[in-house]
This record gives sequence, structure tokens and C-alpha cells, in this order.
Amino acid sequence: MFPTALGAKGRSDALEVILLHELGQVTAWKTSLSVLHCLQQHNLELSVYLASASMSICRKKSAWSQAVHILREMAQFRLEQNTITYSAALSACGKGEQLVQALQLFREMADTRVERNTITCNAAVSACGK
Repeated sequence: MFPTALGAKGRSDALEVILLHELGQVTAWKTSLSVLHCLQQHNLELSVYLASASMSICRKKSAWSQAVHILREMAQFRLEQNTITYSAALSACGKGEQLVQALQLFREMADTRVERNTITCNAAVSACGK
């Protein structure tokens, strides 16, 4: 189901992504974020996929500040911020009607040389239209 969700050690993150997704579908979205933090605290291998899944849950629940927080924490755990993670955070900011934060993230992408694509551009434009 998630063929590209293999960790650096060959471990699949599919189970964690599915767990976060399912928790995010119910009112337990804060629990899904707790799962991510629990993985961090127990020094389990984190991945960009888990961070992106968590930010997507934040977008669905209009928790834009949590999505930005996860994006910021990625560096602490040596996870590369990329187009996908910035897109997830931008979308969360757009849904939360946070124009200034969305534009700041969009500008930051250029500063950190993260590639902008159609999805990130659409997310930034959508944030402006709210």
C-alpha cells in the first residue's frame, strides 16, 4: 500500500502511517500527534512519511500551528524538510486561514532551496484566497 514508505534500515513505516491516519479520522487527532511524539521519545526511527502524515492530520483538523511545529521539529530529528512536508504545512496554514504564516513558509522554501512545485504553489495561492 505504501511502497515508498521504507525506512533507511528497510523498516516499513506503513503501519505507523496507517495508525496515524486512522486516529486522525476520528476525534482522536491529538492522540495521533501523541503517537508521533511517543515514537520520538523512544528513539524509534522517524521518517518524513510519518511527519507528513501527521501534518496532513493537522490540516484536516485545522491545527495549522501543530503542522508548523512538526515541520520545525523535523530538523531536530535529522529529517529532511522537503517539498512534501512543506506542502503539508502550507495546506494546514491555508485551511487555518494563516496567510502570513503560509507566505513565510513559501519564502522559506526558496531560502532553504526546497523545490517548489505545483502543489506548493497552489497551497500558497489557496492560503491567500481565504
